[in-house]
Amino acid sequence: MSQDKKDTKKNAPFKFNSYWIYVPIIIFLLSLSLFNSGSLGTKRISKNEFFKVLKDNEVSKIVVENNSLAQIYLKEEALKKADYQKQTESVLYKSEAPFFEYNFGDLQNFENEIAKIKTESNLDFDKENIERTSMIDTIIGFLPFILLIGIWLFFMRRMSGGAGGAGGGGQIFNIGKSKAKLFDKDTKVKTTFENVAGLEGAKEEVQEIVDFLKNPGKYTALGGKIPKGALLVGPPGTGKTLLAKAVAGEADVPFFSLSGSDFVEMFVGVGASRVRDLFKQAQQKSPSIIFIDEIDAIGRARGKNSMTGGNDERENTLNQLLTEMDGFGTDTNVIVLAATNRADVLDSALMRAGRFDRQIYVDLPNINEREEIFKVHIKPLKLADDVNVKFLAQQTPGFSGADIANMCNEAALIAARNSKKAIHHQDFLDAVDRIVGGLEKKNKVITPKEKNVIAFHEAGHATVSWMLEHAAPLVKVTIVPRGQSLGAAWYLPAERMIVQTEQMLDEMCATMAGRAAEKIMFNKISTGALSDLEKVTKQARAMVTVYGLNDEVGNVTYYDSSGNDGFVKPYSEATAKKIDEEISKIIEGQYIRAIEILSLHKDKLTILADKLLEKEVIFKDDLEKIFGKRPFDKEETETNNQLPKEEKELLD
Repeated sequence: MSQDKKDTKKNAPFKFNSYWIYVPIIIFLLSLSLFNSGSLGTKRISKNEFFKVLKDNEVSKIVVENNSLAQIYLKEEALKKADYQKQTESVLYKSEAPFFEYNFGDLQNFENEIAKIKTESNLDFDKENIERTSMIDTIIGFLPFILLIGIWLFFMRRMSGGAGGAGGGGQIFNIGKSKAKLFDKDTKVKTTFENVAGLEGAKEEVQEIVDFLKNPGKYTALGGKIPKGALLVGPPGTGKTLLAKAVAGEADVPFFSLSGSDFVEMFVGVGASRVRDLFKQAQQKSPSIIFIDEIDAIGRARGKNSMTGGNDERENTLNQLLTEMDGFGTDTNVIVLAATNRADVLDSALMRAGRFDRQIYVDLPNINEREEIFKVHIKPLKLADDVNVKFLAQQTPGFSGADIANMCNEAALIAARNSKKAIHHQDFLDAVDRIVGGLEKKNKVITPKEKNVIAFHEAGHATVSWMLEHAAPLVKVTIVPRGQSLGAAWYLPAERMIVQTEQMLDEMCATMAGRAAEKIMFNKISTGALSDLEKVTKQARAMVTVYGLNDEVGNVTYYDSSGNDGFVKPYSEATAKKIDEEISKIIEGQYIRAIEILSLHKDKLTILADKLLEKEVIFKDDLEKIFGKRPFDKEETETNNQLPKEEKELLD
């Protein structure tokens, strides 16, 4: 810690917390309860002990307090006995205080017994009755209730935001207020549509929403009505929240931002109250925009998974949201934006026209959009001259905008780790390997026999994918362990809008080629094909049950886009048996096909595996030297020419 920070911490004023006031009060009350009896040495005794002390003529006085408790005072000569003296020395005791206390039952019986003993034994003690009432006893009696009330107030203040919150947020009555964060002219958002690369269709939709608020007369002059809501739907990381930030930066109107979970609270009715307060604030500042991120937290379909059968706070919140969205007039100029990646679970009443009039699908970026996203994220980076952004866009199919941002950051970290002055193209490729395959395990111990099996497994994938027309062309094969995998092959799949049966079968055949190569070369198979089997099983099941690409099952699909088929199979047991048979038939057929292809090219498979064992990493040029150029795709030559210098140098 620097000296400035130390001085700041030292000179910082002490902040008084209102809870500290309870500490001295509690200590005072506890002290009163402890010392109220006048001595810490007073001992409670039983009936037999009391009458023994009484008969031994050691009692000087008996004081009956409030007709229920006898306080026993001992004579001075009795206190000098060894047993009593030891007791007085071990505890704090006052000589004028009672030495014993005896809690008798009935007062009349007690007085008769001590009077009888006094007469029979000729005892000389005094007796008196007193009534003792004090404010201290009253306070001590109420002490448990005071403590319970104090604890309850403490937790209520904590749950409602604590003392000193905005607008008196420490009060329990503010718990139903909206937690939305307001962005207006005082808190301007700097994100604009220029910061959003790709997503051209989605940007046009949200730009029109901004135009609705800036120039409403342009649309209402023709009798049109301003839309009430727009729902951003898409996979995670595609830029839904980024689009909302751009709207906040461009609209120049008050922008209320919050998450769906902000409505959820343990108290009944709080969610609905926060919805009412949110829309009330938005109408007061209209024209305005409300953005609800992850709306599926409160917008799930009603009546499902209700196990308790009682009051459902989430459903009450959704009902209030539905009422508010369809309740205010069009002249208020309040538009609701929402985002979710689970549109299939949303309530149909929320999705209907009049509430969310527009559903904007934010999909994964295509190759051109990925190139634009790369250009945005590499602006702050210090790049070398060999960085090929177009090739990086080709090398990252299926990456979302968040994945690309992570890849650029990972490339910068890799370059810094290697003490480079700039980020090279190879650093980006290493970042792809790191994200897709996992961290390289340099210390993983692999025996030569296992390494040989892994090499032929990966060479089998590469060989069959090279020989099949619809399989994805190979980019790189490695037997360097990464993450949980012992080897990996990188391909450049074509970004198709639709997939035909032949294309799926070729991909499955290339996937099964790893196990087929093990069978051909060693006449044994291993557990290394687990991920391959999982992939082809999913593909085969989708062909049969989802896409209707199987002749035996026919042109039917058992896929339910609403997600309501979780507990019920939409087919009979006979159909289930047929589905299992067809899935197995498809997978085994492609496995046999892969064995046949590899058997025809066994010598080239061996050459490729030996080269892989030698270099550990091989590229597309190696396969061209062994197998020749692929005749199926003319674009491969262009893709090959875009390989970076570092990869071509590795080939030599």
